[in-house]
Amino acid sequence: MLVVGLTGSIGMGKSTAAARFRERGIPVFDADAEVHRLYAGPLNDEIERAFPGSVTGQTVDRSKLAEQLLANPSRFKDLEAIVHPRVEEAERRFLQDEKAHDAAMAVLEIPLLLERDRDEYVDAIVVVTASPEVQRARVLSRPGMTEAKFEAVVSRQLPEAEKQSRADFVVDTNGSIENCNSQIDRIISKLLPLSATAYDEFWR
Repeated sequence: MLVVGLTGSIGMGKSTAAARFRERGIPVFDADAEVHRLYAGPLNDEIERAFPGSVTGQTVDRSKLAEQLLANPSRFKDLEAIVHPRVEEAERRFLQDEKAHDAAMAVLEIPLLLERDRDEYVDAIVVVTASPEVQRARVLSRPGMTEAKFEAVVSRQLPEAEKQSRADFVVDTNGSIENCNSQIDRIISKLLPLSATAYDEFWR
């Protein structure tokens, strides 16, 4: 089974690209969705201990957590130490399940794939990109997003040129969804013949 890493900075179009993979019948693991699930209960006690006041009811309040992280960015590492191992457990379960169902290919949609130097855990890397202007407009249109939050997220992500230099395939999402989809379709045709070694080496 070929393991594909789908990544890109905030607002670059990962969700649109992931949707096309799914439309083509290729299973996709959404790391952000898993974080949301973990914030909705499984990790709230641990995060509350590390970041007092960040949990409301039984759910991590992302706005309150973001305020603490913006005030002290060095604490991102503390949060990642709590969250990342649990997300990686979910990735492993996802891949093992897809392997058991004889999937030919599975996609891990992971925003910080390259920042965390996880290149070797996948057989191929697809990076989505857009112009800085398009990226900024997309992100700032999101509910609750501010310039400060946007800049904080971008500061933790690799420069765009470095991401593209480490990619096997780059998807330009500046245009229409149809254009993005056609790029994904071409990439899928090129992915299918590739040698698949990452699963046996890192995930089984």
